[in-house]
Amino acid sequence: MIRFLAAMAAGLALCAGAQAQDRFPSKGLRIVVPFAPGGSTDIFARLLGERLAAAVGQPVVIENRAGASGNIGAEAVVRSAPDGYTLLMATTGVMAINNSLFKAMPFDAAKDLEPVAYVASITNVLIVPADSPLKGVGDLIATAKQSPGRLSFASSGAGASTHMSAELFKMMAGVDLLHVPYKGSGPAMPDLISGRVNMMFENMPGAVPHLKAGKLKALAVTGLKRTPALPDVPTVAEAGVPGYESLSWSGIAAPAATPRDVVARLNREVNAIINGADMRQKFAEQGAEPVGGPPEAFAEHVRREREKWAEVVRKAKIVVN
Repeated sequence: MIRFLAAMAAGLALCAGAQAQDRFPSKGLRIVVPFAPGGSTDIFARLLGERLAAAVGQPVVIENRAGASGNIGAEAVVRSAPDGYTLLMATTGVMAINNSLFKAMPFDAAKDLEPVAYVASITNVLIVPADSPLKGVGDLIATAKQSPGRLSFASSGAGASTHMSAELFKMMAGVDLLHVPYKGSGPAMPDLISGRVNMMFENMPGAVPHLKAGKLKALAVTGLKRTPALPDVPTVAEAGVPGYESLSWSGIAAPAATPRDVVARLNREVNAIINGADMRQKFAEQGAEPVGGPPEAFAEHVRREREKWAEVVRKAKIVVN
C-alpha cells in the first residue's frame, strides 16, 4: 500500500510538472540585454520582446545590464533560475569571444548558457564622422600606416563584434589602431559623431539611423557582399582588404538546464516572430538578416564561431584583464 501511494504521488508530481510546462509562460518574461540602450542588441531585443509578449500573452520586460563587455548581464542570466523566464539577448562577444579574451571569467558560456534561437545575422559597417577627412578604406590604411596608433576606433566593449571586427581589420590590413571601448554602442555614438574617436565597426542597426541623418558616413561593410540597406557602400574586401569578412549575430539564450520543452516553446515563438513579414522588413531596413532554425543549429553555429574567434584572439595576442 505504501509503495502504491508513493507511486501515485510520484505520478501526480510528474503530471503537475508537465501541466506547469504546458502553461509556460504563466507569468512575465525578462530579456536581459548585456549592453546599454541604443545599440543593435537593444534594438533587436525590443522588436522581439514586443512581439513575443503578444504571442504568449504575458509581459516581456527588456532589462539593460551593461558592463564588462556583456559579461555582467550574461552572468545575471546564468545565475537566474533555469525556468525560461529570464533570457539573454546573446551576442557574438558573449557567446563566442569573451571566454578566450578574458583571463578570468565569472562563467563559461559553453557550459552555462543554453542556445535557444538564432535571431539575426548582422553586417557591421565601418563608419566615421560626417566631416572626417578619411574618404575610404584605402585612405584609412594609408593614414594609419603613416601614423601608427594615432587613429582610434570605438567599440561597444572589449570582445564585442565591434571590437573584433577592428582587430581582424588590423591584422589583415597591417595597421595599428587605438582601441577605445565603451559600455555599449549607444554611449560610443556621441563621441564618434563629434570626432573624439575616429571610426567604429558598428553593427548595421545601430549605424543606419545616424547615417540617414547625415551625422556619420560609411566607408565599407564587413560582409562578403554588399547590403541592400547601403547598396552603394563597398565591402572591406572590395575596398582594399581581400578576403576580409566579419559578421555579428544575435540570438536568445537561457541558463543551462532550462527544460527542453520550455526551450522548444521559446524557439517556436521566436522563429514565428522573425519569419513574419513585418519583422523581415524591419531587419532588412537595418541591414540584418533573420536566421531562425532549431536550437541545435544555433548551438553548432556558436561552436564554430567560438573556434574562429579564439584563433583571432590568439594570433592578435589580445588580452583583457
